[in-house]
Order: sequence, then structure tokens, then C-alpha cells
Amino acid sequence: MTYRFLNPQYLLLLLALPALVYWYFAKRGKGAGSLRYSDVRSLILSDSGGTGRYRHVLLGLRVLALAALIVAFARPQSGVSNESVVTEGIDIILALDISSSMLAEDLAPNRIEAAKQVAADFVRGRRNDRIGLVAFAGEAFTQVPLTLDYDVVGLLLNELEVGMIEDGTAIGMGLATAVKRLQASAADSKVIVLLTDGRNNRGEIDPVTAAQMAQALGIKVYAIGAGTRGTARVPVDDPVFGKRYVGMRVDIDEDVLREAATLTGGLYYRATDTESLTNVYREIDELETTEIEVQHFTRYGELFRTPLIIGLTLVVLEAALGNTLLRKLP
Repeated sequence: MTYRFLNPQYLLLLLALPALVYWYFAKRGKGAGSLRYSDVRSLILSDSGGTGRYRHVLLGLRVLALAALIVAFARPQSGVSNESVVTEGIDIILALDISSSMLAEDLAPNRIEAAKQVAADFVRGRRNDRIGLVAFAGEAFTQVPLTLDYDVVGLLLNELEVGMIEDGTAIGMGLATAVKRLQASAADSKVIVLLTDGRNNRGEIDPVTAAQMAQALGIKVYAIGAGTRGTARVPVDDPVFGKRYVGMRVDIDEDVLREAATLTGGLYYRATDTESLTNVYREIDELETTEIEVQHFTRYGELFRTPLIIGLTLVVLEAALGNTLLRKLP
């Protein structure tokens, strides 16, 4: 809530009120005209109620009335400020690999949890961008369609787990599903952030073909290969010995991911640990920004009626008291 005076120059008249009070008491000090009476007892009896001592109340009422009227003439107003976003943001689909190899612990605590945590931070940092979520392993599915409800995206992102769908790495299908979600988008900028830790071994569409589909629709792809170089420790459930760890060679098809990203005008990144993955998302966040045009406006309502009514009421009250209870005798 904001307040203002439409005609603030009238407030300067308030400076005259102290001068009015000074003039009133200065005039009383000099005395006024007098009448001679042979017997003043009748005058004393006429003020038997002692109202004469309250005549200064009339001055107070007059000063308050003038102050209220001056404030009314200055046109006080109250305003409510609003803003309207007139620029659309970016439509972004996060495509996340949830194959069993994402349980490897070369990223802390493991690849899938690190990917979910960093992606959630990315989502929370966006403004006015629609975000969607696609998950893939042996096949692909849409976990969250494009939405501005970042809380929902974060909630359903957290629910993604390895084993939700048949195992495998259908990178092309994951990318094609993300493209499908952006097909009807009218946003000026459309982006897919695809994260995987392997190479395409399932699905009817290969990653390059899916990237060509994205290119045709003006969709930019940022591809991320998640995993250390060499071997990574992966937990496995052994029916005899229970949970144990095995060393798995990290096999990310960087050439294909790089080609898919380059085709669409995007970039390929390699994230070998959680810190580098965080930096990758931070760089994408900085690259894909939209200047949001915001219109600020304030609606004002008139408040002059209240001081005007108060001022006029005090004028009437002063006149009534001055001619009745506080009247001045000649």
C-alpha cells in the first residue's frame, strides 16, 4: 500500500495555522473594546456555568477544522501496486536417465541422487519458465508435462527411482519424448537438458535422429554425460551374498551426445563428479536466460472525503458552540 497527495502544494497552508494561534493570543493580550457598567453582578451571574474559561476550545476547533480542510484540498490518495509480466519465459524439458547404471557411486551419493538434487536446484532457480520432466531407461515416459508449478516438478522429480521401468538406455527415445512434449510449444526458446551415463542400446529411435527432430522444431539440446573416467563402483544384489559392489567400466557415448547437441545449437558437457555436475547446470542456467519485461502500475483511490467531512463537522460544531454554550457576551 502506498500513499500520496495529488496536490501537495496545499499542505503549505498548514504553516499558517501557528500564525493564526499566535495572532489570537496576541490580540487577547492587547485587550479589546470595553463597556462601562454601574453594576457587573448581573454579568457575573450570566456566566454561572463557568463556560467562559472554555472559550479557547473554539480556537482549537477552528484550527483542527482548517487543518482537516487543507489536507482534503491536497487530495490524499492510497494506491495498490501491481506488476504484470509481459514477456514469456523458456520452455525446458529435463530428460533424465534412470537406468540401473545410475546407481554407480562415482557421484555422491550416487549418480541418480546427485542428478535429482542438482536438477531440483536448477528448477528452483528458474523464473517464469515452464519446466517438464521426462525419464527414460529401456523406454521413456513423461513424468511431468510443461508447468510453472515448480513445487510439483520438484516433488515428482524426487519420486524418480531406478527400476521404475524396464532396464536399458534408450537415449533416442528419451530425447524424442522430450521433443514431443515441446512440439506444440509457442515459446521463443525451447530447451532440452538430457542427462545420461551410457550409450543408446534400446528403442526404435537413435539419439541423432531424435536430435534432427529437435533441430527441425527449433529446440536446443544440452547433453550431459554423467560419470567418472575409467571404472565406477556399482552396488548389485547378489542372491547368495546379498548386496555387494562391483567395478563397472564407464561407457558414455560422448561422440553421439556431442553430435546431438551440436546439431541443435546446444552443447555437450561431461560431469565426472557432483561438483562438476552442479557447475554444468549453473552454466546452462546462465546461458538460457530470458529478460523478463515487467510492467509496474499503481491504482489509486481517493481519501479526501474523510478529512473533508471531519473539517466541515468541526466548522459546524464551532459555530454551534460559539452561539450557544460558549457564546461571547458584548
